[in-house]
Amino acid sequence: MNRKRQDRTNPVYMISVVSRILEVHPQTLRMYEREGFVRPHRINKQRLYSDEDIEKLNLVIKLTKELGVNKAGVDIILRMRQRMQALQEEIREMMRFMEDDIRRHFEERLKRIFSEE
Repeated sequence: MNRKRQDRTNPVYMISVVSRILEVHPQTLRMYEREGFVRPHRINKQRLYSDEDIEKLNLVIKLTKELGVNKAGVDIILRMRQRMQALQEEIREMMRFMEDDIRRHFEERLKRIFSEE
């Protein structure tokens, strides 16, 4: 699971490739960077984007061009989305903890049942 996440955040795409993938002008991508919607990795002066960056940019493009959301709205939506993802991870962690706790209690009960016989 960690490896998959690393792969999604690995910056590998140049701005020209991303602009073709998303069908926008490179200047549009630079503008979204200035607005703080995405922060591509930089090697020297070269911008490199990850799969995660491309997903975020795709969302920004849909919000602005298809739904007419303004910059402030996009910023709020991106922050809410980030918070929701963090909360989902917290829930997954709590579920793992609960599953471990339930499993431990079940194993203890089984030991008691079989030791009584």
